[in-house]
Amino acid sequence: MLKGFFNVPAPSNEPVYSYAPGTKEKTLLEAAIQEARAQEVDIPMYIGGKEIRTDITTKLTPPHDHQHVLGYFHQGTKEHVQSAIDAALAAKSDWENLQWEQRAAIFLKAAELASTKYRYKLNAATMLGQSKNAYQAEIDAACEFTDFLRFNVAYMSEIYSQQPPANAKGVWNRVEQRPLEGFVFALTPFNFTAIAGNLPSCVAMMGNVVVWKPSNTQIYSANVLMEVFKEAGLPDGVINLIYVSGPDAGDVIFKHPDFAGIHFTGSTGVFQDIWKTIGEHIHRYKTYPRIVGETGGKDFILAHPSADLAVLNTALVRGAFEYQGQKCSAASRAYIPQSLWSSLLERMENDINSFKIGGTEDFSNFINAVIDEKAFDKITSYIERAKNSTDAEVVIGGQYDKSKGYFIHPTVILAKTPDYETLSEELFGPVLTIYVYEDAQWEETLRLVDQTSIYALTGAVIAQDRYAIEEATYALRNAAGNFYINDKCTGAVVGQQPFGGARGSGTNDKAGSMINLLRWVSPRTIKETFNPDTDYRYPFLG
Repeated sequence: MLKGFFNVPAPSNEPVYSYAPGTKEKTLLEAAIQEARAQEVDIPMYIGGKEIRTDITTKLTPPHDHQHVLGYFHQGTKEHVQSAIDAALAAKSDWENLQWEQRAAIFLKAAELASTKYRYKLNAATMLGQSKNAYQAEIDAACEFTDFLRFNVAYMSEIYSQQPPANAKGVWNRVEQRPLEGFVFALTPFNFTAIAGNLPSCVAMMGNVVVWKPSNTQIYSANVLMEVFKEAGLPDGVINLIYVSGPDAGDVIFKHPDFAGIHFTGSTGVFQDIWKTIGEHIHRYKTYPRIVGETGGKDFILAHPSADLAVLNTALVRGAFEYQGQKCSAASRAYIPQSLWSSLLERMENDINSFKIGGTEDFSNFINAVIDEKAFDKITSYIERAKNSTDAEVVIGGQYDKSKGYFIHPTVILAKTPDYETLSEELFGPVLTIYVYEDAQWEETLRLVDQTSIYALTGAVIAQDRYAIEEATYALRNAAGNFYINDKCTGAVVGQQPFGGARGSGTNDKAGSMINLLRWVSPRTIKETFNPDTDYRYPFLG
């Protein structure tokens, strides 16, 4: 067994490639896309290191080209959920007893693989399976996933180094960080390959074992993530990847006595149902489960009359429409002073009408497809209601077509009342709702922004007036877990802006920080006395 206090490599953010015309990275990525489109992959579940195939398969298609088949994944049942739990628990003893630096080495190698050998395969899978353009895939699958791994290793090292600052004479106090007692369930979303990779890996990094269920619409890139973990040397059974229905997974996992926690990103409704189910079965568990979740958002951009118009326009256009608005942090409501509205509308129209819309294979397309038909139908129903409402007006966009792919033109709705539905209800798509307020009603608008939505994930203020910035920062302190000044409300970077919100947006355990990793350990305090007392009598007894 190695002995030593080891320092891990200092983490830094993975450089983002540009994919500009003529660059080497563009040529390599285009080749990876062509290779992926030229084959149909057969994607198994991974349980205890074994590839599990079943009699039931489901096809995977690009959201922007839903007649093209990328491959098939094998659907599981409740029996596979139980098998994954059994495999995780069987691997637990060896994994949690492995020296921490050995665990660190595995995930540092995974980071190296993701940023080099697998970079283009991972990006291509994200572009095809989740309809992200080259830049959005790069900052997600290649860079953010790599950043999560490297920074989390550093945070893990720092957590282990934190010890009691004081010792009484003749006493040595120590703290060890134990893995949780049982297994952890990672339930991951479609929209970020990095999140899908981080939720199971950061839990495993701290010595835990994991059952991982990704969104069906992210399985194509999840399979590549599993390739990375396996090649990095992750032992069998530490992370088990299953494709089952949510009810089947929940029915087995949330009744199991060894259930120790859930790491979740998804909708608020699903998370609340999970929390309720865990509460109903709390008497079954060996320990109180850790419940960590990042859920919905109704993210805002608030403009002050002093806002720089170009800054405001860019923040809105990028914040609302990059990745078709399918980011938890995407700007979906904006509050604009009357004095800026007409000029802003003109700028937005010019920018949005210049967008090219289409498949991710054409790098000149800024807008791609929404994730699936269910999302398409939900989003377009809101657009149609706005077109027919007396309380709203579609001022930009509003067109859509799903004949080839699930394409929705970036749409701006002008709400005539502050309680219009698209100002408060989460709508995961390329729709921005704007409410225009009178310049003199700044303070009233601050209250409106704070009180309109149940969510509190991200938000931004655009202003040149420093008094207004200070006022908004304080007034909206509970309205957003990530707050931006003169910037769009998206684009949190690991190691720079730990991400998460409160209220209806989750437990605010800040992915990309030490805060999150602390949820996946259970500390034990050890006191050793070198000269223990031998008589119960204290001096005051005389």
